[in-house]
Amino acid sequence: MKAYVEMGQYDKLQEYLGLLENDLDQVNQLCDSGNVNLDAILNSKISLAEKNGIRVDYKATCPANLTVSDIDLCALIGNLIDNAVEACEGLADPYIRLYIGVLKNQLYISITNATKDTVRKLDSEYITTKRGNHGHGLKRINLVVEKYEGYINRQNEPGVFVTEIMLPL
Repeated sequence: MKAYVEMGQYDKLQEYLGLLENDLDQVNQLCDSGNVNLDAILNSKISLAEKNGIRVDYKATCPANLTVSDIDLCALIGNLIDNAVEACEGLADPYIRLYIGVLKNQLYISITNATKDTVRKLDSEYITTKRGNHGHGLKRINLVVEKYEGYINRQNEPGVFVTEIMLPL
């Protein structure tokens, strides 16, 4: 939104806000993790995934005191769910399993999703399969994990992709 304002593209901003408002009108109140901002992103992303025919199993519990900022946490979760939803496109039995909680005094995030592809790697790092100027979600996820000196593990087997993240509390 800031970019549209900075470029003076108020018509594009108005269009974007209209689309956002339409999407948010269809958001169900599904999660009560204990973190209002996290709940907002979870409710939005899960509602949209379910609207697209993706079965979503989730459990989210967020401790009151976090070292990770709400902005970084929401960017992390938003990108993880966006990637999972995209991987489910066109599948006969699309699903996402999401868990957020405390494990060994760390914030533990696990997301598992169905996929039709084996995700490509370059030097042990997963890379986007999209053409053009893409892959920012993966970079953003990695940057947030690095910023908080956390741990990330991604596993890809035929038909399933798993990301686990641990962030210090």
